[in-house]
Amino acid sequence: MTVRRRRRKGGEPWYDDAAGRLVRPYTISNGRTRPTAHFDLLTMVMATGRRPVSCQGPDYAQVLGLCGGPVSVAEIAAHIRLPAVVTKVLLADLVDCGAITARAPAAVAAGPASRTDRALLEAVLNGLRKRL
Repeated sequence: MTVRRRRRKGGEPWYDDAAGRLVRPYTISNGRTRPTAHFDLLTMVMATGRRPVSCQGPDYAQVLGLCGGPVSVAEIAAHIRLPAVVTKVLLADLVDCGAITARAPAAVAAGPASRTDRALLEAVLNGLRKRL
């Protein structure tokens, strides 16, 4: 098996195709585990077009590159291969410096009472039972 390593500009490996990211996720967020803004996995984020002054680095650049159009927090976490909590910290930093905007999904914004429709869930359950 051939192991390929991607290297940073300084020549140091930061990603190993077989092992994954060589930098621990908590180092990317400077040890922070709580974002300064609230994000749901379905929160939609989008770049504002402003260049961040304080949020620089390859991880921030990668996140900004994904935010050209509305994209969910879960999608971003999957693309950058980081845990959701680390992704939320990066996104909160970008919101704080004005590089992206965040909008809660309509169902979450309306409140918990409107999240579930019992009739819809029962119809789905009945449909699944018919298929078995």
